[in-house]
Amino acid sequence: MDIFQTIVLALIQGLSEFLPISSSAHLILVPKVVDWPDQGLAFDVVVHLGTLTAVVYYYQSNIRILSSDFYTSIIHRRSVGESKLAWGVLLGTIPVGLTGLLFKDYIALNFRSLEVITYTTLIFGILLGIASWVNLKNTKPRTLINWFDVLFVGMMQVLALIPGTSRSGITITAGLLIGLSRQMSIQFAFLLSIPVITLASMLMLLDLYSQPQMVDWMLLSLGFIISALSAYITIVFFIKLLDSIGLIPFVIYRLILGVILLTL
Repeated sequence: MDIFQTIVLALIQGLSEFLPISSSAHLILVPKVVDWPDQGLAFDVVVHLGTLTAVVYYYQSNIRILSSDFYTSIIHRRSVGESKLAWGVLLGTIPVGLTGLLFKDYIALNFRSLEVITYTTLIFGILLGIASWVNLKNTKPRTLINWFDVLFVGMMQVLALIPGTSRSGITITAGLLIGLSRQMSIQFAFLLSIPVITLASMLMLLDLYSQPQMVDWMLLSLGFIISALSAYITIVFFIKLLDSIGLIPFVIYRLILGVILLTL
């Protein structure tokens, strides 16, 4: 890898991780289109850690409250403050965590093709559009989650293991479909990303440990910084822009990208 490739791929990871357009698909597509060599596992690890740092920093006050209420609920054995949301984040991560652990190699071998990415980009783009329409028609969206919400969103998040689906996209879609407000759907989706990205990074670190490779620490550091900064900026502006533009621009982008991929 050179500096230019590092900057471009780190920006792609940072910009697309929290947008409903699938970072994994773009990280697969761009090197294929421009005929770049594989960026390597070490690079994937550091850019994921960069986006993890960004979302943790953005939600640091929420995380402190959730952590405190979570432990308090265990001690007192009852719901306390935001403890239900904290439990929801924990329990909602279990389906994708178990599936990823059990089928990681199978998914990597069978679901990283251009054909798969094309159809997931189109199908889940259309589903996002339907969910956005449902949300606009909902006059009384809910701002609190229940255990069915956690189960449904958690199960839908499993689909994000397939490149092109988009983890943030499918979890936001799931939240909107079951009547959660757009703000609650996004907050829950982004909070769910913290344990998911953490688990994914841990698995990649284990693979990296078992397959040692030469690394360029300067390029890795640059990739981490760029992915973290671009991810943080994306989170801030994405949340602010949604009130004015909604999700339809991302639906249109996915459909255009899907049609382009079909021609390839």
